[in-house]
Order: sequence, then C-alpha cells, then structure tokens
Amino acid sequence: MPIQKVFSFQILIKIKRNSVDLFSLSICYIHRYMAKKPTAFTPDTSSGPQEALGQSEAFLAFQERLSQVARVNRPVLLIGERGTGKELAAARLHYLSERWQGPFVTLHCAALSPGLIEAELFGHEAGAFTGATRQRLGRFESAHNGTLFLDEIGNIPLETQEKILRVVEYGSFERVGSSQPIETHVRIIGATNADLRALAARGQFRADLLDRLSFEVLFLPPLRERPEDIVFLTNHFAARMAFELGREDVPQFSDAARTVLDNYPWPGNVRELKNVVERAVYRADTSLIREADIVLDPFQPSPQASGEQEEEPAVFPRAVPTDESASHTSFTQAVQEFECKLLTNGLRATRYNQKKTAERLGLSYHQFRGLYRKYAQRLQRQED
Repeated sequence: MPIQKVFSFQILIKIKRNSVDLFSLSICYIHRYMAKKPTAFTPDTSSGPQEALGQSEAFLAFQERLSQVARVNRPVLLIGERGTGKELAAARLHYLSERWQGPFVTLHCAALSPGLIEAELFGHEAGAFTGATRQRLGRFESAHNGTLFLDEIGNIPLETQEKILRVVEYGSFERVGSSQPIETHVRIIGATNADLRALAARGQFRADLLDRLSFEVLFLPPLRERPEDIVFLTNHFAARMAFELGREDVPQFSDAARTVLDNYPWPGNVRELKNVVERAVYRADTSLIREADIVLDPFQPSPQASGEQEEEPAVFPRAVPTDESASHTSFTQAVQEFECKLLTNGLRATRYNQKKTAERLGLSYHQFRGLYRKYAQRLQRQED
C-alpha cells in the first residue's frame, strides 16, 4: 500500500474510536518503513487535523487516559506547558467521542481583550455595542451538538465565567444585547498552564466553575519526561520538511547532532523541537544534519553575522580550583564548576545515557535532571 494512503487513514480516528493505540502504532511502522525506503515517503501535507505522535511510556499512558474519558460526555481540563499539544489532545477528545460528527470549535482566550471574550463566546445582536452592525453567532452557538475548546481558560474574566457556569448548569445563554435564552448542547474542554486552584484561592477564577469543569483533569507530559520520543519526532519532522522542500533524500542526523537534541531540556516542548529540526533541515547543504546545523536559539546571532570569529567551544576546568586560584574564585563558582565537571565526565563515560549517568553518580534520575537543567547551557556547548 502506498505510504500516502496510509497517512490518509487519520479518518480512522473518527470511525474506529477504539483504535487510537493501533493508529499510533501504525505511525511507528510507517517511520520504520520510511527509513528502509526513503524515496517512497510522501506524507500527507493537507491542512486537516494533525495527529500527536509518540511511543514512550509517558505518551502512551496519557493517550490511554484520554481515550477513556473521550467517551464520557463531561467537561475535561487539559493541563500542560506550552508546546505540549493541548489543542491536538482536545481534537482527539472530540473525534473519539460520540460528538465526532458535530463541530469542533476553538477559542484562544489569551488572544482577546476581556471586553471581547463575552461577545465571542455568546454572540451579539445588531446594535448591542458600537460597531455591532449585524447579528453574530457566538462560539457556544456554533459548537451546538459538538465540542468547544477554550484554550488558556484562566484568562477569562470573572463576569464571563459566571455566564459560562450558567451554560454548564442549564445549557442556555443569551446573546449580548438580547434577553432571549438560547439552548445549546456543548461539551467544554479547557486548557491552561496556569494553576487554576491557586487562581481560585486568590479569587481570580470561580471555584464553582472549576468544580464543574474538572470532571477529569489530564496532564500532558512535557518532552523532557518522554526522552524516548525525541529521536522518533526528530525523524518525523525532518522527513516532512524535506518533502516540503522537494528533496528526495530523507535527512539523517550525525551522532553529535543527536547528542545536542537529546541533551537539550526543550522548554518549548514538541513545538520547539519541530522548529529546531525544520530549521536545521532547510539550512543544511546535504541530507546529513551536523551539529553546526542545529540552532537552538534563533535570536542568538551567528559569528559570521556579527562579524566575529567563531570561538572554540568552552572547555571545562580539569579539576577543582587549587589554593592558588581560590582567591580569584568564589566558593559558589567553584562548586558549580566541580558539579559541571562531574556531569560532563559521567555523560561521556555512559555515551550520554542520562539514566546510566545518574546511576554512575549515585543520584536518582530526578536529582540528575535537576542538575542537568541547571547546567544545560554549559553542557550543550561541550564537545563530544
């Protein structure tokens, strides 16, 4: 079967709601096949809903919980850092639910001023306010018998939260400038990276609305908690970018380039990884992506652009400062240099396997990750 037809099977999510794990598994086999026959890879570049990809335990456990709650017609809260795929998760909740034939409507609450959110959600009548020349349907009305996804739900003003609470409780609302109630049947999915319980304790979010929206709370794992997916996602994004650029060869990454990608903490998660990989593919002169092609910070000017000569990578001290140099080095700086040296030696000895490095240093994996994040910028400049 041609690869492009396999990728078009995203519609199976809608037809066979129980096949979510099988679908993710099929994507894994597609990538393995692609590695053997790179010229046969012609991915679907349509504008349809994209699918979250992964094969790590953390990713699959999250998808399993999502599949379970998708069939229950209740509100769901998605908690996750930026770039973790909250909208993709919301779309999957919709298409795995009994409402999959209905509309999936989204609203990014942080992109609107407080005065406009109410009109966007509930619509308005002609003449309701200055500039309202005609009647307009709101998102609740447009999402009737479907799903309404409220991204950055913590940014909704308290006055509007009260009206949302009425919709959740009674299934009705009124357009701005009207007193006529309108019934709607909508499933609400909210998403945020904020601590809604802390906002509720400070009176910045209605506790009663939070109670009703939190029938189930799903936490999206950040990319640093699913390191097994970095290589998988890197290959996927690289192949798609090469296809978009019209290149026949599937990009390959050097060991040094993969080390940089594996050791970076990815604060922007999957979205940041996608940008870094796509940028590396388009900048590379060949299908082999080298360490020099990896640009983690696009705002950092290159030596060529700034007119400066490229400096040698930073070299860590060979030992803790001696008594002769102690007078020029603070105690804190000496400790940091020693810790960084231990991490560097441990990573080299284990060929950059972080779990083995933690065991070698006598640390728990959580303790190691804390130190690694602390010195991430230093470590990523270290030569292999």
